[in-house]
Amino acid sequence: MSQEHNSPIFSTDCDTNLNQANKALVQSMWACMDAITENDDLGGAHPLYDFLIPNVKVYGFDPLGDLIGCDAYVQDYLLPLKHAFPDIQRDMFIFYGGRSNGRQDGNFEQDGAYWVTGTGNLRATFTNDYFGIPATGNKVNIRWGEFCKVEDNRVTEIYFLLDMVDLMQQAGMDVLPPAMGKDGRYAPPRAGDGVLHDSANTADSDYTLAHMRRFIYEGLNGFDENDLSSMGMADYFHPDVIWYGPGGIGACYSFKEFESFHQQPWLIAFPDRSVQDLQALIAEGQYSGGPGWAGVIATHTGEYKGVAPTGNPIVINGLDWWKREGEQLVENWVFVDMVHLFRQMGVNLL
Repeated sequence: MSQEHNSPIFSTDCDTNLNQANKALVQSMWACMDAITENDDLGGAHPLYDFLIPNVKVYGFDPLGDLIGCDAYVQDYLLPLKHAFPDIQRDMFIFYGGRSNGRQDGNFEQDGAYWVTGTGNLRATFTNDYFGIPATGNKVNIRWGEFCKVEDNRVTEIYFLLDMVDLMQQAGMDVLPPAMGKDGRYAPPRAGDGVLHDSANTADSDYTLAHMRRFIYEGLNGFDENDLSSMGMADYFHPDVIWYGPGGIGACYSFKEFESFHQQPWLIAFPDRSVQDLQALIAEGQYSGGPGWAGVIATHTGEYKGVAPTGNPIVINGLDWWKREGEQLVENWVFVDMVHLFRQMGVNLL
């Protein structure tokens, strides 16, 4: 049932049938990937290639980086992952799609693409080394998140992250000072309603997208580089919001913890940080999210997690998913490519 809203609805003109078809396509693609073993013949005739355009653009985590084409995606990402974690199984606790408006000027002519997203854990045994992280032989839960752009029944762009710091922590490698938040916490939505196989109410989706645009471009970008309250975050976050941060930052279990454990240290280190146009910003029902490769730009002018200020320009790659209830956000799942961030500050976490 649609909720009652007190401010105008922002219409995305989202084709719900197309959105549903795109969601089915991406879910089938992930199922195809999950069934692959490192011994499979993954040439161009493999069914996985049917889901992707030949020159698919893939934007991944550091040290994987950016890839172009199906072969690079398979050889550089998928097969090494299957080699390191041969019994991998996907747990998905957020899944939805929508039509994007991730531009600050709101121009649909420059955006308006359809995307599908998901996040959760990859359950596996850490059998072989992965990007220099020594295998433990133990079970691990690898946080994953992904946004797929779909055009004409094919995936044309992929933005995805694995939480490498969290994986290193599970392997016994403490590469960052202890988190102020609670590390190792990445849970499904409390209501258990994050996997949207069916289409959501269009009015709710439109309202959520408009709400998130205000939150990002008017709230987050309203910081005066001095007073946290200048962003008006208390108007957007529920007092008991759960903020699931990446490895090294940890989860925060209230708005007060979020400000104290993450936002204040972050803004001391990067006071001029500014959210840019995002590759996508989508909403379905009460859920929203987007990928931001260089989605935030900043200057490292304050100490952060033991690293003295360098004065270096910083670009931050990340993924976000939010859950809205009424006028406030009650849950937020956050990926930051911490390896990439610290590399720009002169520190190689790997």
